[in-house]
Amino acid sequence: MPYAAITYRVVPGSDDALAEIFGDFQRVDTPELRGEDGEPVGRLLGTAVFVKDEFMVRVIHYEGDFVAIAQHMARQQGVHNVEERLAPYLTHRRPASTPEEFKENFRNALMRCVMQLSVDTHPADAS
Repeated sequence: MPYAAITYRVVPGSDDALAEIFGDFQRVDTPELRGEDGEPVGRLLGTAVFVKDEFMVRVIHYEGDFVAIAQHMARQQGVHNVEERLAPYLTHRRPASTPEEFKENFRNALMRCVMQLSVDTHPADAS
């Protein structure tokens, strides 16, 4: 099951404020994602946020179509609330008030994945 990571440049020393913002996070309305035809297209499995000095990384654990994940998140009020509250702590302001702006920022902030390992990809024990 894949992971995605999104980067933010934040004001150093804002760790506690960022922790408070994410502590109040309003979760998405449903982790189950469906396409326009009603068929399942993905599922959000989990999210984690890490901060160190001037870097913050949001890690998303998901199944399915990542574009559908981004579109779903762009429609969530809780995500927009967090982005608005984060704004004073970002060193580079990223407009995200509309779903289109959010999706563009999401794409631009997405880190390149160079490796993902899981128990599903672990080679079977030869003994």
